[in-house]
Amino acid sequence: MSTETTAGSTGTTDAAGTTSTTGPAAFASPVDLLDAAGTVLGPGEWFEIDQERIRRFADATDDHQWIHLDIERATAGPFGAPIAHGFLTLSLLTALATPLLDVGGLAMGVNYGFEKVRFLQPVVVGSRVRAVGTLASAERTGTGILIVQDLTVEIEGSERPALVAQWVTLLVPA
Repeated sequence: MSTETTAGSTGTTDAAGTTSTTGPAAFASPVDLLDAAGTVLGPGEWFEIDQERIRRFADATDDHQWIHLDIERATAGPFGAPIAHGFLTLSLLTALATPLLDVGGLAMGVNYGFEKVRFLQPVVVGSRVRAVGTLASAERTGTGILIVQDLTVEIEGSERPALVAQWVTLLVPA
């Protein structure tokens, strides 16, 4: 196992070549990601999902289902409390996962979407979630570097994660 420090992130590489970091995985430029498949990202900081956030998401998306908003009915329902919308948890990947990867020399990142998303466990109001993942791949395109991150949103105190997703992003060099 070797240890290296890159732009404020301390990383270790095991015998299989997998690199993990404390703090964001840091790279000087998008091109540096081409040889970084397998880099572990995170875990990130815990983030609480409160009822007000769920309500605001319901208003923004016009999804006012009782399992999200009717506290009394949801408490008596199958989850014992209101739950966050699956798409709310998915949309928080921007806040949860972006801090896990620090890329210098970047003009912009463009969300290309997802290869796969699975919602595995409801997120009950008051739960804390965080992201952890791996840089699955990086390939050069005519515009920049297209990366795929295999991400998991963990729920504090739960064996099962809220979701798993393969997020595709185009990183455009400055």
